[in-house]
Amino acid sequence: MRILVVEDEHRIANSIKKGLEQEKYAVDVAYTGEDGYDLASSEEYDVLILDLMLPKMDGITICRELRKNNKHVPILILTAKSQLEDKVVGLNSGADDYLTKPFSFEELIARIRALVRRPKINLGSVLKVADLTLDTLTFVAKRGKENITLSSKEFSLLEYLMRNSGKILSKDNIISHVWDYDADILPNTVEVYIKALRNKIDHGHKKLLIQTVRGFGYKLTN
Repeated sequence: MRILVVEDEHRIANSIKKGLEQEKYAVDVAYTGEDGYDLASSEEYDVLILDLMLPKMDGITICRELRKNNKHVPILILTAKSQLEDKVVGLNSGADDYLTKPFSFEELIARIRALVRRPKINLGSVLKVADLTLDTLTFVAKRGKENITLSSKEFSLLEYLMRNSGKILSKDNIISHVWDYDADILPNTVEVYIKALRNKIDHGHKKLLIQTVRGFGYKLTN
């Protein structure tokens, strides 16, 4: 899952980024409203974490412009203000949820997970495709009763495939959701990780779950 954090306080932004990366998310950071809006407009994200008080372009304006341009990424606003009217303005501008600073990291994670589930069928914390399961809270993957050991990036890749099971995902789709914006990733890097996942997920099983759709990309099938 890929998240954009738009926060002008570098210490807070970098702390959020570090914590989210430990939770297996790919994270980009923008320190001004303009940079945040440019990234949110041009890249695909699963969640946008947005401070309200930003230089060059405030969070309310970013929300309104993104919604006006049919960008439906879930938006979680952060604000140091506790007044009800500030929260209402943010939600009315297109945000989906809010947190008032200071907040606990555990609550931030819970809000993100709720937002990721909201547009889709609520799958809870456990994703399941055929006899493959992935618990996004405990980071436990299983094929049948067999535990599967995954690296951080393999986990992120498998989660993206499972959340989009049955869909053909191009290499560009995968790169944009699993790796950070600044990561220097080549298409054959995706092939390497897909091969590694196949060795762990499909090896020794008659039913192969990870399929290659030649000329288009990959998909996970039931």
